[in-house]
Amino acid sequence: MKKMILVAGPYRSGTNDDPEKIADNVLLMTQTALQLLEMGHLPMLGEWVALPLIKAAGSRHLGDAVFDRIFHPVAVDLLAHCNAVLRIGGPSRGADEMITEARRRGIAVFGSMEELAGRSV
Repeated sequence: MKKMILVAGPYRSGTNDDPEKIADNVLLMTQTALQLLEMGHLPMLGEWVALPLIKAAGSRHLGDAVFDRIFHPVAVDLLAHCNAVLRIGGPSRGADEMITEARRRGIAVFGSMEELAGRSV
């Protein structure tokens, strides 16, 4: 049975808001999502949901009020629909907040693909 797994990693952290570095972070999360799909799971990134909504809501730049109103809250809301969270990448306050919230809700948290592959979700 497929499990929906949220991939949590840095988006802006460590990028100084450099668009290329942000794109690299999203690429890493997307590549991880593809691995999850190939393992038979349904991957999810908060960015896949939040970023189009942020644009549609009229955000002018990263970290503006519109961005802050939507970005993390959408990811937190997605947790209610996920069976697990996979934390990847380097330091990220936002990703760490997702892990804290997932644990608070009793959602499985994994720190690597190997850990996830070795346990049932």
